[in-house]
This record gives sequence, structure tokens and C-alpha cells, in this order.
Amino acid sequence: MSRLRVGVGTAAVVFGWGALALCQAPAPKPAPRPAAKPAPAPEPPVEPGTTALLETEAGSITIKLLPEIAPKHAQHFVKTAKSGGYDGTTFHRIIAGGIIQGGDPLSKDPAKASQYGSGGLGLLKAEFSDRSFTRGVVAAARRPSSVDSGGSQFFICLADQPSLKGQYTIFGEVVEGLEVADKIGQTPTDGDKPKTRVEMKKVTIREPTPVAP
Repeated sequence: MSRLRVGVGTAAVVFGWGALALCQAPAPKPAPRPAAKPAPAPEPPVEPGTTALLETEAGSITIKLLPEIAPKHAQHFVKTAKSGGYDGTTFHRIIAGGIIQGGDPLSKDPAKASQYGSGGLGLLKAEFSDRSFTRGVVAAARRPSSVDSGGSQFFICLADQPSLKGQYTIFGEVVEGLEVADKIGQTPTDGDKPKTRVEMKKVTIREPTPVAP
């Protein structure tokens, strides 16, 4: 009788563990990994002959882009303009008879006036060329600490600036409306900061007309 009770007890124990195993929930499956996002398509190259129309209260300025000497800077300018990045920005730095500088995205907000000149930089490496800094040249502004810190800001030379060669990247030239740039350059300033806002209302990219075969 003792052996029978032990056997029954053992059977009960085995059955009990089996029942417990059957009641356990299956292990959860690992969550599927999210699909990798496709890499953004590269920006198309800028065609030689592409121009940009800058509309301001003082008039319009037409800039011919020079992708043949600064392809990345021309690309960035076109991309920024097409996305509306320049619309509503100002010429926030003016040196009478020297340069007018604008394109800082922060300058869209009058409340950030103390930060003008610091935005939109550090995006591009320098693309120096043998082109001279003559009147009408358009070049990328940068941080004083690095030649490889260009971006959205740019300046227009109102006079020849030979000392800037090898320091800044030229990516365009004014082909119409240089007198408008001169007028903007006469805006009253406090140091090199204009006392009134001189906005770029709209910047429009104009692609060259395809040549018929």
C-alpha cells in the first residue's frame, strides 16, 4: 500500500507539472524591425545659365549662377530658393560702397535681430576658384573661424574686393539690377546693421531655355 500511494503521488506530481506547462503562454515573438528609410535623392546639378530673380522693395536683382566653378554652392542656393527659404529674409549687413549681405533664415523673424548673421551656416565646404572679386560678384558668407562653413548666406560686391580672393566662394554674378544693389547699399546703418529692414520678398529660380536639337 505504501508503494501504491507513492506511485499515485508521483503520477499526480508528473501530471501537475504537465498541466502547468500546457497553461504557460508561448514566448512573445520579437517585434519586427522598422524598414530602413530610403536615402533622399541627390540634388540635381544646376544647369549653366540658370538665374535667380531677387525681388525687393528697392527693385529686382538678377543673379546668374556659376555652377561650373561652385557646383555645390549653386545647388544649395537653388534648393533654398525653390523651398522658399530666402523669401522674407533681409539684407542684414551693409557696408556702404562695399557689400550687401543677406540670406540668413533667422532674419525672417524681427525678434531675432540680435542673432542675424549666425543662421544658415556650416553647411558647405569652400569651392575656391580663380575668379576675381569684381563689382557684381556674388559669394557665400561664412563663419570667421572656418573657410569651410558656407551655407545659405551670401553677399554681393558693390566694388572690387581683391583681398577676398581665396577667402570666400564665388557662385554667381549680378547681370541685371546692380543699381538696385547699390541703392540697398545706401541704406542708413548703425555700424554695419541697417536701421530699417530690407527684405527679399521673393527669390525665383529661372532655368535656362532648352536648346532645340
